[in-house]
Amino acid sequence: MPEAISRSASRPPRWRGISLGATVVPDGVRFCCWAPERAQVEVLLGAGPTSHPMTQDHNGYWSADVFGARAGMTYRYRLDGRDVYPDPCSRYQPSGPHGPSLIVDPAAYRWQDKDWTGVTMHGQVIYELHVGTFTPEGTFDAAAAQVAALKDLGITVIEVMPVAECPGRWNWGYDGVGLYAPSHVYGDPEAFKRFVDTAHRLGLGVILDVVYNHLGPDGNYLPAFTSCYFTDRYSNEWGQAMNFDGAGSHGVRDFVIQNACYWVDEFHLDGLRLDAVHAVHDASPRHVLAELSLAARAAAGERAIILVAECEAQWIHSIQPIEQGGWGLDAVWSEDFHHTTRVAATGRREGYYSDYLGTPQELLSCVKRSFLFQGQRDQWQGKSRGSVVGREPASGFVFFLQNHDQVANQLRGDRLHDKTSPGLVRVLTAFLLLSPQTPLLFMGQEFGASSPFLFFADFPPGELAQAIHRGRKALLARFLSASSFEAQASIPDPCDPRVFEDSKLDLSERDRHRHVYVLHRELLRLRREDPVIARQARDQLDGAVLGPHAFVVRYAGSDGDDRLLLLNLGPDYDYRPAPEPLLAPPVGRRWSLFWSSDEPRYGGPGVISPLSPEGWRLPAESAVLYQTEPEG
Repeated sequence: MPEAISRSASRPPRWRGISLGATVVPDGVRFCCWAPERAQVEVLLGAGPTSHPMTQDHNGYWSADVFGARAGMTYRYRLDGRDVYPDPCSRYQPSGPHGPSLIVDPAAYRWQDKDWTGVTMHGQVIYELHVGTFTPEGTFDAAAAQVAALKDLGITVIEVMPVAECPGRWNWGYDGVGLYAPSHVYGDPEAFKRFVDTAHRLGLGVILDVVYNHLGPDGNYLPAFTSCYFTDRYSNEWGQAMNFDGAGSHGVRDFVIQNACYWVDEFHLDGLRLDAVHAVHDASPRHVLAELSLAARAAAGERAIILVAECEAQWIHSIQPIEQGGWGLDAVWSEDFHHTTRVAATGRREGYYSDYLGTPQELLSCVKRSFLFQGQRDQWQGKSRGSVVGREPASGFVFFLQNHDQVANQLRGDRLHDKTSPGLVRVLTAFLLLSPQTPLLFMGQEFGASSPFLFFADFPPGELAQAIHRGRKALLARFLSASSFEAQASIPDPCDPRVFEDSKLDLSERDRHRHVYVLHRELLRLRREDPVIARQARDQLDGAVLGPHAFVVRYAGSDGDDRLLLLNLGPDYDYRPAPEPLLAPPVGRRWSLFWSSDEPRYGGPGVISPLSPEGWRLPAESAVLYQTEPEG
């Protein structure tokens, strides 16, 4: 086994650099691949016939030092004297996943971020983007030119959807097959490094969405090297599950853990978003993601990184310490927050929204407890779901109103503002951005993008492309409204080029929809600068239901310097008398209106303070924030 990671049960592993793939060394290049079931492996440089034999060790790793090889050359591996394949750990595939691999010297890039210390979860605001549709050009360099605008908005961490090499001219990224190679359609590895460098120069972190639960259906050559990579012992709705605990799993674990370390080390990434960790099956004494957590932090050295889990099952152990049996990650997505706010906004409870009511009580419970389902029976799934949240910090839970999945998992891929009223969007945006949990915005959300975000891929006409289309129809058929013949017939073909083009942002809408942008920017400034809100203290938060559509959240400050957030999702509400104790100001202080979603500069109708000498009357579809001031 390569000495890239030296493991210890009692301390984090030491990162010695990636050992898999092609590594530039003095006088040449060292090649290494894992193919335990092969009798012969050779390196073929360029298009010439000359081969270089590799030597196998007792763990099934083949290696060779090829003197005279250098960065910029292409290569492939020939297995058992017959077929040739790209490197599973190639750093770059200039012609796509089916072409030859390129030798890359990571030391060639000159980083400008030597003073960058990384990020921790507290205080972060995450922005999820897809490189191919974020800008008209769809490249790393074009995205880098927009980082300053994200800084102006108040974003602190950019979450890049998967960029692993995959077939076609466009893809969501979850069909990746070259996990070490940034997709050539976005630019070469140095272009991705320039993007990260730009973000660091402006004070923003960058994390990468990675997929370790399956690989894509086209261009996956891992089985050619060994049958150990995948297993049928676990089900996986996206393809074969990866083998992290069966025979030969040591090489699979090494492949994935080195990949995580590679992105953190060579690309100076500030962490990873781990896709669908509930589908990363591992019954080993130490879960592969716990090992990954230790190794990735070792690879970061003195920099702080964040590791965020997407976990539909809402397992709290994903963010609990390793010494307590957890995986040691930093944060986990709360699907519950999205689902209950979606029902609150639209009133529709079909499909997996059927377990939610979207009531003020649900919204309050979610902001106080972070998960709604903590082991109760989920009627939609027919089983218990979630786990009990203890004293985990609010920053360890990621809240969102939109993300790539939840926008696209609809008939038209339309966004929240297209499905409800502007007033409700403003209220729910305030609730998201003033909650103590870590907020995530999906690209374009901050300016009310008119473009949809649809599921797209670029597979050639044939059975695979047809299967992808059938799969989308089956997925959306889980929603009764999308199951009719007419609705199914209207579901666009993911491989239609227009689907990709329609999903591109129109960045000029930042100015044309300025009122939406200003709402987000000012709320993020308030979140960042207000000393009470910025504490993100879930244990210092209380709340109460005021009526069928209205509720209040109170944030405890120091010496009576409290904050009071009132939200009304329905029509005008007259709350007189007001027997709710949370509405009483601290002794010797009174409430002072601080912020309102009804400001005309946000597109609102104009501000009416809910509090008057006669009592509390909450305007329709509004959110207001009060602070305290001394009486008199």
